[in-house]
Amino acid sequence: SGHTLQEHLGVSLRRILVGSVLGTVGGVLLGLVIGLVPVARAVLGPFVTFVRTLPPLAYLSLLVIWFGIGEEPKIWLLVIASLPPVAVATADAVRGVAPDHLNAARSLGARPWHLPVWIVLPHSLPEIMTGVRIAVGVAYTSVVAAETVNGVPGIGGMIREAQRYNQTDVVILGLIVIGLSGLLLDWLLQTLDRTVAPWRGRE
Repeated sequence: SGHTLQEHLGVSLRRILVGSVLGTVGGVLLGLVIGLVPVARAVLGPFVTFVRTLPPLAYLSLLVIWFGIGEEPKIWLLVIASLPPVAVATADAVRGVAPDHLNAARSLGARPWHLPVWIVLPHSLPEIMTGVRIAVGVAYTSVVAAETVNGVPGIGGMIREAQRYNQTDVVILGLIVIGLSGLLLDWLLQTLDRTVAPWRGRE
């Protein structure tokens, strides 16, 4: 398709990075609200579950109608795919914070708005990182669907074009590259997990 393998992979990784970062930020904020506010849990919890069960191809066509065939629908698809796992992991972790920890912080002078930053987030960070790893994996599996629409350059677009012209070797190469780069991404996330949450398992 006039592009090198490195170009295809680089574009896909950039899309995954942008979509995963936006989805992670939105998922953490949404998970904090769901975990801390009972009313929000009752209203937003089912909505997050509803979105989480939708396959990416189910709403890709809608995104194309809204945003065209440029980069926007691809990024939005990855954001929507990666946000629910982080939101669910964050909300569950927030609800798992021991009341004694919160009461101890209050007795030491912590204000109500200090608790999410000083107590809730540090306690929840290991579970949030697990949610991020799942979200990145979901985003990577969704990138092929995202790149079925004007996805060249992109590793998913490369596979789609190869399938169109019966280039079995290129399809297999794309699958291998996706698997190996996915392993590398997961290793990097595990390293980040050990760096930002070294207290995992030591609470």
